[in-house]
Amino acid sequence: MTTFLDMILGRQRVLVKANERVLALYRGEVLGIFGPGEHALPNRRGMLELERHDVNRPAFASAYEKPLFDTLPEVARRELTVFRTNSREVAVVERDGELHTVLAPNQKLVVWNAAGPWTETRVDLKDRLDIDPELMRRLTRARRTELTTAFIVNDGQVGLLFVDGMNQRTLEPGMHAFWNVGKTIQVRVVDLKRQSLDVTGQELLTRDKVTIRVNISAEFRVADPLKAVSEVKDFADALYRALQFAFRQTLGTLTLDQILERKVTVNAEAAEKVRADMAAIGIEVSAIELKDVILPGEMRDLLNQVVAAEKQAEANIIRRREETNATRSLLNTAKVMAENPVMLRLKELEALEAIAGKVERLTIHNGTAGLMNDIVQLRDK
Repeated sequence: MTTFLDMILGRQRVLVKANERVLALYRGEVLGIFGPGEHALPNRRGMLELERHDVNRPAFASAYEKPLFDTLPEVARRELTVFRTNSREVAVVERDGELHTVLAPNQKLVVWNAAGPWTETRVDLKDRLDIDPELMRRLTRARRTELTTAFIVNDGQVGLLFVDGMNQRTLEPGMHAFWNVGKTIQVRVVDLKRQSLDVTGQELLTRDKVTIRVNISAEFRVADPLKAVSEVKDFADALYRALQFAFRQTLGTLTLDQILERKVTVNAEAAEKVRADMAAIGIEVSAIELKDVILPGEMRDLLNQVVAAEKQAEANIIRRREETNATRSLLNTAKVMAENPVMLRLKELEALEAIAGKVERLTIHNGTAGLMNDIVQLRDK
C-alpha cells in the first residue's frame, strides 16, 4: 500500500502475487520485470506503467518485448525463454516433461521460465521427414498433429512414399508418420496378397454372328508395386480391360460351336496374351478361367431342340439294335427246334403250360401229335 512518504518521494508500492510477473515502464522506458512481493517503484507525475502477466499462462505476449530484450537482455534471459525456428526447422517444445506445442518453420515462442522447466527438440526438415512412432503417439495425445501426416500399412501390404510427387522409398507394415510442413506427402498402399477379379456379362459377337455373354475370372498379385502404380492409373482396371479385350479378340474369330467345344483351348490362348500385357506393368496373373458362356434365349431353345433330336436319334439306334438282336435270337431258336424234335416238344409243353394257367378248362384232341394245331385253332377263336 502506498504511504504518505512514498507519495512525497514519488514512489508507488506494487504488490506482485506468487503466480504473477509485472513488467514496469517509467517515463516510457522499460524499468524491469518484478516477481512476487512488494516493490516500491518510481511514479512521479503518474509516469509509471504496469503490465501484469499470469505465469499460469506460459506464453509471454507484450508490445514491449523487443524493448525489453534490447535494453535489459539479462533480465529478459532470467525471466523468459525464446524458442525460434528457421525456414527448414520444426521444434517440439515440452513443459515439465509434457508436450506443450510444435513450432512450424519461421515461428517464435516466448515463455515464462517460472512456468517451466522447458525443453525443445529441433528437427531439420531437409534431412528428416520421419517422425518417431513414440513422438507421434505423444503428439496425437496432445492433439498437436496439425503439422503431421500419418499412414498405416497392414500386413501383406507395402506403402510407396512420395514427397512432392517423387518416389522416395518403400514402407514396410506398421505406422508411419511424417512432417508435412512445406512438403506434399503421399503414401500409396499396395496389397501384395493374391486377389481375384471377375468380368461378368461381357458381350461379344462370334464369327457366325451370334451374340453371347461370357463370365471371366482371373487371379493376380502385384509383383512390382512401384511399376504397378506408376505405369497405369489403376492396375486392377487395366487387368479388367485386358481380359475384356483378349477374350473379345480371341472368341470373335471362332464360331459358337468352336467356342463350346474348345473352351479350354480358348482360355489358354487368351490367357497368354493377358499375362504378357500385365507383366509389363508389374502384375503377375495366374489362373484365368472362362467360367460361363451365356446364350440368347432363342439360341438356347434351338440348341435344346438339337440336343433333344440327337438324343432321340441315339435312342432309335439303340432300339433298332435291340430289335435286331431279338430277331436274331428267335431265328437261332427256330433253327435249333427244326433240327431237334425233342426241343420242339419241350417248347410245345411250355406253350401248353402257359395257356393252361390262363383258362379254366383245356381239352386236347388227337393226342399230343395234334397239340400245336389245336393251339393255333384256340388262338384263332
